[in-house]
Amino acid sequence: MPDFASLQAERSTWMSCLSQADPARLEAAWTALEPTPLHRWLRKPETGLVMLRGRAGGSGQPFNLGEMTMTRAAVLVEEGARPLTGFGYVAGRADRHAELAALFDALLQDEARGPALLAELIQSLRAAADAARSARAAEVAPTRVDFTTMVRGHG
Repeated sequence: MPDFASLQAERSTWMSCLSQADPARLEAAWTALEPTPLHRWLRKPETGLVMLRGRAGGSGQPFNLGEMTMTRAAVLVEEGARPLTGFGYVAGRADRHAELAALFDALLQDEARGPALLAELIQSLRAAADAARSARAAEVAPTRVDFTTMVRGHG
């Protein structure tokens, strides 16, 4: 049986994938589920502000970077032997996206549905995110300036 820390790390990974996913892909995956799980709200989608914090130099003094709009939701999925609680946190004003993220978070914890969802949905979301990140890096690479190789003038 995996330890608690590895389970939390795995859940953190899939929650990140769900929050950054294209909502249309999540909607299509939800529509494809058979049967659609019964669920009820623990917390309907709410939009608010969160404070973003940074650290000078990545490890120095913390500072407030600014605020960001975020939507959160919580559901209880009544599936299998025990009810499962799912949470969704997404950037912006996106009620349905937060709801879908919460629903899939709960289903990914289910011993029956979780492994298939991890293999099919989360892996494809991760692959799409990696491809988008690589494409963006390739797009901006020609504009990169390496200041360490610049020659100083003689004076």
